[in-house]
Amino acid sequence: MSTNEVMARLEAAVSALGDVDVSAWPDETLRERLGELSTALVALDAVLARVAGQVRDRGLRIEEPVSA
Repeated sequence: MSTNEVMARLEAAVSALGDVDVSAWPDETLRERLGELSTALVALDAVLARVAGQVRDRGLRIEEPVSA
């Protein structure tokens, strides 16, 4: 997969996650889906930590973009 494809997929994932608003879910729905949500969040955290670690292992810093 090319670098451009990877970046496009990352941007699409960020966009999709930006649409998630569990505060709008009814309590019953959140309780029903909590196991799935927890699994997804833990997996996401592990992947993000791995990618960030690979960047840091190359001696680079991950910085928050400066807003205009």
